[in-house]
Amino acid sequence: MEAVSLSASLEDYLEAIYQIVEAQRVARPRDITRRLRVGSSSVTGALHALAERGMIDYAPHDLVTLTPQGEQVAKDIVRRHESLREFLVKVLGVEPGIADESACKMEHALSRSVSDRFTEFVRFVERCPWWGDGWIERFRRCTLDMPSAVQCTACIESCLRGMQAHGNGKGGSEISTRPHE
Repeated sequence: MEAVSLSASLEDYLEAIYQIVEAQRVARPRDITRRLRVGSSSVTGALHALAERGMIDYAPHDLVTLTPQGEQVAKDIVRRHESLREFLVKVLGVEPGIADESACKMEHALSRSVSDRFTEFVRFVERCPWWGDGWIERFRRCTLDMPSAVQCTACIESCLRGMQAHGNGKGGSEISTRPHE
């Protein structure tokens, strides 16, 4: 399948159509107008542009559905948005509404490889038995509570003791405890 270049605006329309179709099976132009809070003429223009690129099936005054290619592209846009939002909320502790708005802007600006790295980082932090949720919580406490140098030193010393107790993570055995909670 040949890659289709979409503007940030058309990506937003495709993402909205995908979300509406997921909820209702089909989308109507008025559903898109409501979701994106734009005028009907803007929606009409975007629908024609997406149809010309083979992303949607659309005829004036009719329902809007995604083509297989459009669905694949839309799923990728949604995945990028969700992983960026997840990173902002789970790792950086950003309020969900602000994170969602920021993720929407970031998803268009970041390359696929950078977006994929955000996803991989969030998955690593969630799965790694050494860091996991405790690490995220410690990061949040550190950035929100602005700990003193004494607290940071105690944390570092605790981490080092944990690593020493487990042979610095070498020798093929996985570290299965967290440095501290």
